[in-house]
Amino acid sequence: MSHHTTTDIQYMQRCLNLARLGEGKTYPNPMVGSVIVHKGQIIGEGYHRKAGGPHAEVWAINSVANQDLLKASTLYVNLEPCSHYGQTPPCSLLIQQKKIPRVVIGCGDSFSKVAGRGIRQLEAAGVEVTTGILEQESRELNRRFFTFHEAKRPYIILKWAVTRDGFLDIDREVVKGNRPTWITNEHARRMVHQWRSREQAILVGSTTALKDNPSLTVRDWTGPHPLRLVLDRGNILPDHLALFDGESPTLLFCSAKKADNKQAEKIVIPADKEPVNAILEELYKRHIQSLIVEGGAQLLKAFIEKGLWDEARVFVGDQWFQNGIEAPQLHLTPLQSEKFGNSEMFMYRNI
Repeated sequence: MSHHTTTDIQYMQRCLNLARLGEGKTYPNPMVGSVIVHKGQIIGEGYHRKAGGPHAEVWAINSVANQDLLKASTLYVNLEPCSHYGQTPPCSLLIQQKKIPRVVIGCGDSFSKVAGRGIRQLEAAGVEVTTGILEQESRELNRRFFTFHEAKRPYIILKWAVTRDGFLDIDREVVKGNRPTWITNEHARRMVHQWRSREQAILVGSTTALKDNPSLTVRDWTGPHPLRLVLDRGNILPDHLALFDGESPTLLFCSAKKADNKQAEKIVIPADKEPVNAILEELYKRHIQSLIVEGGAQLLKAFIEKGLWDEARVFVGDQWFQNGIEAPQLHLTPLQSEKFGNSEMFMYRNI
C-alpha cells in the first residue's frame, strides 16, 4: 500500500459527495462515486444512479473527452470495483482495458461476489492500487449495504416520538376518537417522510395500525414509498385500514391465514417462531437492505431487547402527557441532535 496524500483524501471526499447523489435510488446496489484525475486536474467523474444501470467507474471513464489521458491518470472510487458479470460487465476489466495505471479505493466490498477479487485482479494486471482512503466514511455511507451482506439482515432504524415527560402516547381509553396524537410539528413530519423515501421498508405493529391508521407512505416529500409491513399476530386488523388500501405494497405478518379482502401479501408466522426474527429473515430473503421500525412501544422494545437495531431517531416534542404509554429507553448518549422548531431529534447508534 503506497503512502496516501491529502490530495487522495480530497478526491475521495469528492467520490463520497457524488455517491450520495444516488441515495435511495441504487438498491440493492451500494452508493458509489468515481473521479478520474490527470496531472492534478479532474477530467472525469460519475456516480451510480440506479441498479441495472452503469456503475460509477463507467460513467466517470465515459465522461473523459480524451480517452488517451486515461493511460496517465488515477481513478478514485469509494468502493472496490466489481469483478463479476452482473447486469453490467466488471469494472475491474474496464479499468485494465483502458490501461489506467493507478486506482485509489475507499473500502473493500464484502458482497461475496466481489470481496477482494476486484483489487486482486487489478494488482495482477499491474495496476497500482491504494486502499483504505477515508475507509470509515466509505463504510458509513454504505452502512445499509454492508450490514445486509455481513449481518444477513437489513439495517434497522428505530423511530419514535416522545413527550418531555417520557410518554409515546396518551391513554387512548380516556380520549374518545382514535386520532393520532401528534407529539412533534410538521417540520419533523416532513423529515420523517424524507427518511421513508430513502429506506426500503417500514414496520408497525397491530396496535399502532389500529389506533393511528397510518398510511406509511411518502407524502410530504418526493421519492419512492417504502414496502409497508405490519405485524398482526392476533389477526385483529380490519380490512378498511389505510395499510390495506393497495396504494403501495404491504406485507402482513399474521398467525394463520383468514379469508379477507385486505390488499396485502400475507406471511404466516408459525406459533413457535419469534416474530422479529421471522420478519428479518423474510426481508433478507427479499434483498431488503433497510428497515424503519415506527413502533409502537411493544414492537420497539422487542427490537431493543434483542439488540437488533443500528440507529435510533427519537423526537422529543414540547408536550407533557402526565401519563399514558411509556416510551422505550436506550440509556445511551446521543451522537447528534437537531432542532425542529419546538421539538428536537436525537440520533443514537448501536455500536
